[in-house]
Amino acid sequence: MSIDRRKQIVEAATKSFALFGYKATTMEQVAKIAGVGKGTIYTFFAQKEDLFDEIMSNFIQEMRLVAEKAIDPGKPLFDNLHPLLFELLDFRRKHELTIKLSHEVKDMGTPKAQEAMRQIEQAILAFVTNKVESAVSKGEIRPCDPAITAFVMLKLYVAFIHDWEKTNPPLSNEKIAELFQTYLVEGLAVK
Repeated sequence: MSIDRRKQIVEAATKSFALFGYKATTMEQVAKIAGVGKGTIYTFFAQKEDLFDEIMSNFIQEMRLVAEKAIDPGKPLFDNLHPLLFELLDFRRKHELTIKLSHEVKDMGTPKAQEAMRQIEQAILAFVTNKVESAVSKGEIRPCDPAITAFVMLKLYVAFIHDWEKTNPPLSNEKIAELFQTYLVEGLAVK
């Protein structure tokens, strides 16, 4: 029964944080949404921060599952890169919680919301770094600093799908894959 209560509280808190953001969510709201007394929440979570941390941990785990599904283990890194980054960023972009947290960061600069968004980006970078390390060990790409390479890949991808569209027509998935091939695989130097 306590596992069900705990799950019920986490689900209610997830809804509350997605609706109201971190700063405006209170334990009273969570209790009301969960249909439990406020004291029941405190039997599982000492403070709002602990509850939020669990929700973020669950979110990142869910995001990792999305990433794993996007990858075809039989394909090399660059064939998987576009689908992987697309699915990760699309999941982050469409999830109600990250939408609200992004607005809260932009509008109020709430430190806990900023920290959560950094955790999400770090989880994405860690996943891509792991894939880069694997590609290096398989000889698919030449030796490089996996963390820096993952960072460049992520930022380049974000530039293609987000920043470019601010002043230009959106790029198709095929065009993005082609640009990754040009910039990251072939390079621009005339050979």
